[in-house]
Amino acid sequence: MATKKPLALRVLFIGNSFTARNDLPGLVALLADGAGNRLEHQLLSIGGASLGTHWNKGEARAAIEHGRFDYVVLQEQSTLPIQNATRMHENVRLFDPVIRAAGSKTALYMTWARKHAPQTQAVITAAYTSIAREIAATLIPAGIAWQRALRPPAKIVLHDKDGSHPTLAGSFLAACVAYRALFRGRLPRDVNVDGLTEEQIKMLQSIAGTVTI
Repeated sequence: MATKKPLALRVLFIGNSFTARNDLPGLVALLADGAGNRLEHQLLSIGGASLGTHWNKGEARAAIEHGRFDYVVLQEQSTLPIQNATRMHENVRLFDPVIRAAGSKTALYMTWARKHAPQTQAVITAAYTSIAREIAATLIPAGIAWQRALRPPAKIVLHDKDGSHPTLAGSFLAACVAYRALFRGRLPRDVNVDGLTEEQIKMLQSIAGTVTI
């Protein structure tokens, strides 16, 4: 049987603390290593920023144009898809042509509802799904995985104490979804994450595996 050739990807992540907290790109790289693949990653993060803020600053556009990335992962400010999906879509449309012109692919990192407002996940999901379909982007449906993990009786805490940012478990679940979307492969079985038990890792991987990519 032929050995599957390892896959190496260069990925730029653009977002805010929802991507930076617990080093989401690093967790995806850890999963890639466990599967015999490799992820080179760069993160551009501004606390609380929207994609519009990143666009206006200019650093993200320069990185896209010169970075030779396979994917550029866009994470919108967490409440903008709820408050103004039209503006979110406009922000994504700014980036997508630049990403394509650079020979890269656009990926959209769907975030999750805040702890006190779980009903807003449907709106977040619709906002990301519709624009992903419009521009034929890769969708990373982390928010859907969170929604499933939080169904009663939830056995793990995904929200940090502020009710919005992710715990390590929340970030790892999102990373599992991101790995599946970017590498189009199965999650590695043997992965060690400091701060998570083997049981938690297996449970989160199992949930991520139920989400359609």
